[in-house]
Amino acid sequence: MPPKLLKPSIKVNVAGATSLSEQAYRLIRRMIVRLQLAPGAVIREDELQQKLGIGRTPIREALQRLARDQFLVVLPRRGMIVSSIDVTELSMLYETRAILEPYAARLACQRGRVEHWTRMRAVLESAKRPGVTPDDLINIDCECHEIVWTAAGNRFLTDTLDMLYAQSDRLWHMYLAEVADMGHAVGEHVEILNALESGNCVLAYQLSEAHVRSFDAQVRQAVTRRISR
Repeated sequence: MPPKLLKPSIKVNVAGATSLSEQAYRLIRRMIVRLQLAPGAVIREDELQQKLGIGRTPIREALQRLARDQFLVVLPRRGMIVSSIDVTELSMLYETRAILEPYAARLACQRGRVEHWTRMRAVLESAKRPGVTPDDLINIDCECHEIVWTAAGNRFLTDTLDMLYAQSDRLWHMYLAEVADMGHAVGEHVEILNALESGNCVLAYQLSEAHVRSFDAQVRQAVTRRISR
């Protein structure tokens, strides 16, 4: 029987990937974020090749990139394992996002076009459909961020924010997936979109900063509760 392939979702955007290495990177990163590869898990290249249906070289290139982005840890002469997220590093992750996300929102307000905001509103409308799950809502949150990054028109900023968001997404799945209500995040994006559409760059900046800090506060509270048990 041929190996079962991992079916990519829209979220990983494999259809838009430019290379097999990029596809492998996004698929493996998704497995890490969604805890299919948990912190401390040993990375086995042959298993990934079979599971993803992608060859050895693209897998290796993807793993090297994931190590640079701190999703994997290289152990000399022993291979790679999935990195953990040290609680003491949460502040660094979120203080970085709290600077870059609002800056991206301000650039998007200046450079964004009607088609960006039309697409973002359609994404937000999808949150109202019956049977929306927490995973659906986190995907909607991610899509809204990606639209803002695209509208900002700075690929270096986008690449950095994409990596930081994925780390934040992993924290959400570690600590909040079963208890958090992401509905408030969708509501915050509606307010951000209104500011972007109206050209109020100052308000878009402020709302984006508040959005990131709200998520930070939720994760901190969840971590504190778990440690105190």
